[in-house]
Amino acid sequence: MTNLMDRKWWFFGLSLLIILPGIFSLIFYGLRLGIDFTGGTLFDYRFPKSISTAEIRSVFTSQKIIVSEITPSAVNEEIIKTPPLSDKQVILINQIFQKKYHVTLLSTQSIGPTIGSETTKNAFIAVIVASFAIVFYLAIAFRKVPKPTSAYRFGVTAVVALLHDVLVVLGIFSILGHFFGVEIDILFMTAILTVIGFSVHDTIVVFDRIRENLPKFLSRKFSEVANISIDQTLGRSLNTSLTVIFVLLALLLFGGETIKWFIVALLVGIISGTYSSIFNATALLVLWEEKLGH
Repeated sequence: MTNLMDRKWWFFGLSLLIILPGIFSLIFYGLRLGIDFTGGTLFDYRFPKSISTAEIRSVFTSQKIIVSEITPSAVNEEIIKTPPLSDKQVILINQIFQKKYHVTLLSTQSIGPTIGSETTKNAFIAVIVASFAIVFYLAIAFRKVPKPTSAYRFGVTAVVALLHDVLVVLGIFSILGHFFGVEIDILFMTAILTVIGFSVHDTIVVFDRIRENLPKFLSRKFSEVANISIDQTLGRSLNTSLTVIFVLLALLLFGGETIKWFIVALLVGIISGTYSSIFNATALLVLWEEKLGH
């Protein structure tokens, strides 16, 4: 049996190496917010033939409008994002495209800054509420663990692990946004909440086995029980994660441009969640129990 908990400081160090660049990027660059957060106007056109992004931009430039992003959604279909435009500007742009390129207008969507700020606020509230609910749930579910082990420590360390995963995803997308212009939207927030759920699920699998093993190995140290539990659940955790990762890779390759960054966020979060559940949450719990728990 490999004594993984003896290497917990290595795991913490690796996590810091991964998280710190992202934290610095978040501090100095922030996140590149998409139309769902900042407000703006979205045009979805189908062109009769292929057209360059430069030609598309030139139409908006002629009207002194800045294009935030141009994304191909299908063959000869383009989604164009701009800052908020008036109804008059929207009508004018549509007329120019239809006259010049004979496009088919699939949709035009305007989202005001107020809706964007509400989305941001609700996303933060959802994460906070979910974190408190997880601590509360695990404190109840693990209330019968042998003393001096404390049930609420399982909940707190699970939340720390999920916050680690959220920081990893946010940091990577901050870097992608600064250097490659990747924007976050409501799908990104959906990915974050999905990652939180997956991270907690994976952590609970390990923690539940620790809870089952504690009464069986009362004479052993907590770190030894944790190592036994990891050995018993490692295969299941890895197989579950790999199954999801393979599906996401297939979606990334064949799912189209519109869900590309959503899938990337899920991939990063699930890989991070698998790592943190085993090597961060459990290691932190061991550290707390053996160094600070008595």
